[in-house]
Amino acid sequence: MRITFLGTGTSQGIPVIACDCVVCRSNDQHDKRLRTSVWIQAHGKSFVIDTGPDFRQQMLRADVHNLDAAIFTHQHKDHTAGLDDIRAFNHRQLMDIPLYGRQEVLNQIKTEFAYAFSEKRYPGVPHFSLHPIENEPFDIEGVEVIPIEVMHHKLPVYGYRIGDFTYITDCNYISEEEQEKIKGSQVLVLDTLQKEPHLSHFTLSQALDLIDKLNVPQAYLTHMSHKLGLHAVVESELPPHVHLSYDGLVLDL
Repeated sequence: MRITFLGTGTSQGIPVIACDCVVCRSNDQHDKRLRTSVWIQAHGKSFVIDTGPDFRQQMLRADVHNLDAAIFTHQHKDHTAGLDDIRAFNHRQLMDIPLYGRQEVLNQIKTEFAYAFSEKRYPGVPHFSLHPIENEPFDIEGVEVIPIEVMHHKLPVYGYRIGDFTYITDCNYISEEEQEKIKGSQVLVLDTLQKEPHLSHFTLSQALDLIDKLNVPQAYLTHMSHKLGLHAVVESELPPHVHLSYDGLVLDL
């Protein structure tokens, strides 16, 4: 399995528009973060988790030529807004691209991209097939995906486990029952917005506490805001088995 981090920033990305903080002014490419998403290549198949506003740029930068499905964590714009650009894969592969997510997420997509679902569709609009999922394992092209329900304040969000890899973004609470699904993972990617308390995201200390509790060998933090601090500084403060992810990072499992 190969994991490519397409974006590792929060909803505004880094740099933030009109911000002059030290992180947004940094020349370190590790501090340039598009909206959070990953590309997963497993058993000869190609999936993305979320299609945020930077989806086109991310696909070009990662040189993605084939896409078997898109999997959604939740319906917020920073995770869905780039979906129109999936039509490039429609044209290349001559197929509808399968979308997997909670029914509420798919309903939101149908509303926001209504032109793609109308009876009389304009030529060239994206084409999707919708696949509602619930909190139980499902199969995409022979690859098992295990949802992990977490809470993003009061909004249910799905993280996902594929083999020994677990990916969880946008959350500040994971029940004991759902934590059991994470145990045994070799790599955990976990939401970490900033150091100060936040209504709907894990802080750095909360994420580190959970990583220790779950005893995962390797962990990578994602969905980071400019308030977390400079990549090089924060990275130097972390335990040896925990790292900040960054755009373009590739993991081979």
